Amino acid sequence: MPNRMKEFRGMSDDQLSLALKDTEKHLFQLRFQSATDRLETPSEIRKARRDIARIRTLQREKELAKLGGLPPEQLATRIVSLQKKEAEGLPGKRIAHRQVARLKRFYVAKGGTLPVAPPVAPAPAPVAAPAVAAKPEGKKDSAPNKKNAPKGSGK
Repeated sequence: MPNRMKEFRGMSDDQLSLALKDTEKHLFQLRFQSATDRLETPSEIRKARRDIARIRTLQREKELAKLGGLPPEQLATRIVSLQKKEAEGLPGKRIAHRQVARLKRFYVAKGGTLPVAPPVAPAPAPVAAPAVAAKPEGKKDSAPNKKNAPKGSGK
């Protein structure tokens, strides 16, 4: 196990992301084999899951190391921009919410006071669409609908 971690530590960010993608693909194949009863060694699934956890841990360590070098002012502006993105309600707001929570914890641990995001202006009220014209009364179906006919009618 330790030699596997050393191998991952020697990789760059791009290599780690490729290794993560490959390992996740391998895990999917293993689970598929397990579901079809063709998996010879069930411990392979556990090994793949642990490798994924190791890679994600290293990626998080590298991310924290980068954040550690940033001054508190840059962290504060980053938090505000992410909060603004989250408040807009556009796609990706869940990721922004998680990033804000992580950055806030890191920022407070570094000794900063949390910034407050400026309030977002409410969206303008939607304009009411014109009412749809009613169906003309002259057109009525003369034949009864088969769905509405009683079940024992025969025709």
